[in-house]
Amino acid sequence: MFLSKLSIALMSPLGTALLLMLLGMLLARCGRPRAAWSSVMLGFAWLLLWSWPPASNWLVSQVEQEFPFQPLSALPSAPAMVVLGGGIHPSRSAVTPPNLESSADRVWYAARLYHAGKAPLLVLSGGSATSVETEADAMREFLRDLGVPDSALLLEGRSRTTRENAIYSAELLRSRGIRRVLLVTSALHMHRAKKLFERQGIAVDPAPTDYEARSLSSWQRVLPDAGALEGSGHAIKELVGGWLVP
Repeated sequence: MFLSKLSIALMSPLGTALLLMLLGMLLARCGRPRAAWSSVMLGFAWLLLWSWPPASNWLVSQVEQEFPFQPLSALPSAPAMVVLGGGIHPSRSAVTPPNLESSADRVWYAARLYHAGKAPLLVLSGGSATSVETEADAMREFLRDLGVPDSALLLEGRSRTTRENAIYSAELLRSRGIRRVLLVTSALHMHRAKKLFERQGIAVDPAPTDYEARSLSSWQRVLPDAGALEGSGHAIKELVGGWLVP
């Protein structure tokens, strides 16, 4: 898993830019100043491009458009829904609450789907490497507050990656004779997640949420932004990850 995380970090705009700048330093030490300067400037330009909100927003929208938003009434019913982790940071101690992250829309949307009668069972998929509880535990706590009963919740707390989300959730689903689900995750993440679940023999009805592409104000069209850089990194990760899933 470390190698997977490292490769993702290096594919991000920041990681690629740092590699190009490091290459520039090596070229300079090898007595190739023009090639070194070109490498450093290319890295800087790449970083600047994906920090520019219009470029980042365009890339994110290209990934998200495969799964446009649908009203609840347009979504089918299914025997179960799977809610992928990534939206809640579990408690790090027994006295601190979970922290809602930017993708917590996933859990809120799952509660809306449940109350709309779209699925009677929610599989909450997400483990943890460092916290006292799993992300599945944290999602259960949030869903209880949103009126979803414990009897409707099934926890999968072993997974650390999307691939493991699919493998371990599919095991739970097959043991209950379930072969089709509503899959709840961020629109940006849906393409890769759907492919991984289908590889496990689970038919997927996408229920995307957490759309990141948005209208930009005039000042956002000019100034580089750390949030835009983060969004670009997410989009590139999903594009590359989707290509690597056969």
